[in-house]
Amino acid sequence: MSDSTPAPATRRARVRAPELIGKGGWLNTGGTQYTLADLRGRIVVLDFWTFCCINCLHVLDELRELEEKHRDTVVIIGVHSPKFVHEAEHAAVADAVERYGVEHPVLDDPELATWKQYAVRAWPTLVVIDPEGYVVAQHAGEGHAHAIERLVTELEAEHAAKGTLRRGDGPYVAPEPEPTTLRFPGKALPLPSGNFLVSDTTRHQVVELAADGESVLRRIGSGARGFADGPAGAAAFNEPQGLALLADGSVVVADTVNHALRRLDPGTGEVTTLAGTGRQWMQGEPTAGPAREISLSSPWDVAWWEGRVWIAMAGVHQLWAYDPADGTVAVTAGTTNEGLVDGPGGEAWFAQPSGLAATPERLWLADSETSALRWVDRDGSVHTAVGTGLFDFGHRDGDAGQALLQHPLGVTALPDGSVAISDTYNHALRRYDPASGEVTTLATDLREPSDAVLAGEDIVVVESARHRLTRLKLPEEAVRVAGVAHRTRRAATEVAPGALRLDVVFQAPAGQKLDTLPHARTDSRGGTPIGPSTRLLVSSTPPELLLRGEGAGTELSRALELNPAVPEGVLHVSAMAASCDDDPANEYPACHVHQQDWGVPVRLAEGAADRLPLVLAGLDA
Repeated sequence: MSDSTPAPATRRARVRAPELIGKGGWLNTGGTQYTLADLRGRIVVLDFWTFCCINCLHVLDELRELEEKHRDTVVIIGVHSPKFVHEAEHAAVADAVERYGVEHPVLDDPELATWKQYAVRAWPTLVVIDPEGYVVAQHAGEGHAHAIERLVTELEAEHAAKGTLRRGDGPYVAPEPEPTTLRFPGKALPLPSGNFLVSDTTRHQVVELAADGESVLRRIGSGARGFADGPAGAAAFNEPQGLALLADGSVVVADTVNHALRRLDPGTGEVTTLAGTGRQWMQGEPTAGPAREISLSSPWDVAWWEGRVWIAMAGVHQLWAYDPADGTVAVTAGTTNEGLVDGPGGEAWFAQPSGLAATPERLWLADSETSALRWVDRDGSVHTAVGTGLFDFGHRDGDAGQALLQHPLGVTALPDGSVAISDTYNHALRRYDPASGEVTTLATDLREPSDAVLAGEDIVVVESARHRLTRLKLPEEAVRVAGVAHRTRRAATEVAPGALRLDVVFQAPAGQKLDTLPHARTDSRGGTPIGPSTRLLVSSTPPELLLRGEGAGTELSRALELNPAVPEGVLHVSAMAASCDDDPANEYPACHVHQQDWGVPVRLAEGAADRLPLVLAGLDA
C-alpha cells in the first residue's frame, strides 16, 4: 500500500516572520495579548482585512472550513488594517468581528504597523507562518483556501516528523452574547399592514416588527447559518441583507453569504429560493440564464424597478436583475472592475454597490467603496451625483461636486424628489437634492445607519450598530456639520518616473500549474468553463499619470510609462490567474481562480525603483 502523505514542498530560503503589533490590541482572546513566540509550534495564518471590503468578507467565509478542520494545529489571526477613518475606531472593529461571525483572534492595527512590516499592498492578503516562525507563503485576494489547505497539510506532516508541531486548543475566546432584540440589522421594509420586516443579519433571520418598530411579532429562519427552504422555523439564511416587496405581496430577500435571492411569503412564512446556486460566482462563469442555475456574488440589496428585481451585486461590483416573468437573471450594468466610471451600463465601473432605491425615472444606488451616490437612468446609463473615487471620502456638505460621504450603505427616495443617504461610516443621514445639486446633513449621532424607510411623515433608520430601528421626523432644516475630508491612509510607494515594470507575481500551489493550453478547463466545482488562464487590467487616477500601459491583457507583466509631470497618484491593477490540477491523465483538470484588485498609491521620485511587484500568490514572497 502506498503512502498517501503529501511530500513536503521544496521552499526557498526562509524569512523570519515580523512581530505582530497593533495599538488597538487584541479581540477574541479574553483580554490576553499575544506575540508570535506564544504561537510557536502552531501553523499561523495571518488574514489582513478591513471590514468595509467585500473581498475580505469572502475570505472570512473561505477560511471557516480550514479553521474548523485544522483547529488543533492552525491558528488564524485576523490583522485588521483600516481603509476608512471609521474603521480605525476600536469599537467599530469589535462590532465588525461580531457582525461577521469571526471565530479567531483579531489584532486591531489602526496605524497599519503590522501591515507595513509584512509589506502588504492589498486587502485581503493571507500570510502563512510555519511552526518555527518563518513565512512560507503569501496570497493576495480571494480563492486561495484550497492552496492554503494543501500547504497546511504539508506543514503538519513536515513538522510532526521534525517534532516542531504543537497540537492543542487555540487562543480564541468567544465573547459573551448580548441580549438585544436585533443584532446588527441590515435593511428594513415597510409592509402594507404598517409593520416592518427587518433583516436581522448576524442572527441569520428576517424579523417582523409591529408598527412601533420594536415589538417582535415573529422570526423567520432557524437562526443558524444555513441554506434551506421551508417553513419559517426550518428555513435558513446566511447573513441576509436587502428586502423588496413584489406586486403579489411576496418579499425578495438578498441572502448575501448564500449568494442567493430568496422568496418569503409574509402570510405563511414559507421560504423558497428564486436565484443562485448557493456558490459564489467566479470569473468566467455565465452571467445570464435560468436563475437557479447561475451563481451570484454577495447580493447586498434588491429593488423592484422597470418590471424586474434589480440586485446590488456587491461581490462583483455590478448590478444584475432577476426577471420573475421567465425566471432568469442577467447582468445589467458593470464590468466587474472596481472603480467609479460612468457611461453606458456595459462600460460602467462600480465599487461594492450596497443600497438601492427606485423612482419612476431613476434607480438610485449607494456605491459604498467609492463613497458615492449614483443612479441608473431608464436607458441603462450610469451617472454619479456625489463622489470622486476609491480613495477620497469625508463629511462635507454643499455643492455635490465637492461634497463627501464615507462608505454609505443605503439610499431612500423621498417624496419631494430628493434622496436620503444612509452615510454609514459618518453615522449620519444625508440628503441630496437633484434640483439644486446640494448635499446637506439631516441627522447625526446615528450609529452605522445602513438603511432608512419612510413611514408616514417619519423616516425610520436602521441603526445597525445600535441594533435597532430609530424613528425620526424629516427635518425641515439641515444640521450644520463642520466639513472634513480624508484620503485612504496608506503610505505611497516611491517609483521612478518614466518606464516602470509591473509584475504580478503568481506561483501555482503545489500539485497545480498555470495552464496555458487551449483546451477546455473547468473550475474546481466542476463543469464551468473559465476562459483564459490569466488577465491583467491597469488604469490610474488621475488618468494622466499613465502615458503607456493602461488597458486589458492576458500577460501578468506590463511595461508602464509614468508621466513625470504628475507627481503622485494611484495605480489600479486587477489580476486573475487560474491554476489547474497538474495531472497529465486528466484531459479536463479542475481549475481554481485567484483574483485581486490593487489600488497602489505611488509617488514619483528620481532614483526610485523602476519595478513594481504585486504578489497574487507565491512562496516566501
